[in-house]
Amino acid sequence: MKGRVIALDTLRGRQAAALIVDGRLEDVLIDPPDGAPVPGAIYRGIVERPMKGQGGVFVRLADGATGFLRQVSGLAPGRPVLVQVSGAAEPGKAVPVTARLLFKSRYAILTPDAPGLNVSRQIRDAAVRAGLDDLAAGAMAGAAPGLGLILRSACAGADPDEVTRDIALMRGLAEAVLSDLTGAPELLVDGPGAQETAWRDWADPPPDEVAEGAGTFAALGVDGLVAAVLMPRVPLPGGGHMMVEPTRALIAVDVNTGPDTSPAAGLKANIAAARDLPRQLRLRGLGGQVVVDFAPMPKRERALVEQVLRAAFKADGAESSLSGWTTLGLYELVRKRDRRPLAEELA
Repeated sequence: MKGRVIALDTLRGRQAAALIVDGRLEDVLIDPPDGAPVPGAIYRGIVERPMKGQGGVFVRLADGATGFLRQVSGLAPGRPVLVQVSGAAEPGKAVPVTARLLFKSRYAILTPDAPGLNVSRQIRDAAVRAGLDDLAAGAMAGAAPGLGLILRSACAGADPDEVTRDIALMRGLAEAVLSDLTGAPELLVDGPGAQETAWRDWADPPPDEVAEGAGTFAALGVDGLVAAVLMPRVPLPGGGHMMVEPTRALIAVDVNTGPDTSPAAGLKANIAAARDLPRQLRLRGLGGQVVVDFAPMPKRERALVEQVLRAAFKADGAESSLSGWTTLGLYELVRKRDRRPLAEELA
């Protein structure tokens, strides 16, 4: 299978989407169970008690849900507050939320309390950027104070009228939500489903094919690709492999060279693992603390492996922090939990 393919079907009876590039699974999304808060959803909540020592407060949401907001200043108990679900809740814990709202669409991101008109850095053509600057200024004229706009990279080849309509729609939504601070806890904007997210975030660059409907996953082999992701063993070029195993405390990754015992085997396996690790964590829906036990290699080669690792996580786009090597020769990093683990979604 060649090219970039977006596949839309169902997994376990829920709407799902898969992104396949040259036969390799790059991402898979599945709708959460009914009633679960969806990342991206915006609520009007009520501030409850602060959590001493944790730098945050609980927020009462709609339908009996509880959110945890990492903010204390200016938040008195009983005060209404607008929050957005920022990730998936761990079992038995409150839903992570943020007061920094984002209204995201195919072409635009509206940013309350972050004024300014910005164009994606991925658009480098000066003439295109200038045209988009003018378009943004016109679309945001008279907007609510403090409301900013980011034009996404998909705007580069889009119809200007379509982009203008998209901005107007998101601006109207943002201004309506920001003025709705009165009342009991309520879901104001539902989070995007798997297939909506796929249309919004995966269509740039444009796909070579969009396949949808019952049986699409089976026809494209997505079921088998997803099954492979659920296995801890990840084959690497040259016969090596890495094991990706979540525990209660952290994600453990072990890199092995396999049958290759040459002096360069460790570096080759480690570079291959570093390049693929962000994709593996994304596909599996894993986040939190990650500890990597790379294959044995000379200390002088660590800088090269770390350089590859940092480039791979930068390209991935997920919020992450790479801490570096420990005294025992392990590598530590933290990746934001932005979705439920795939194994739990399909359980």
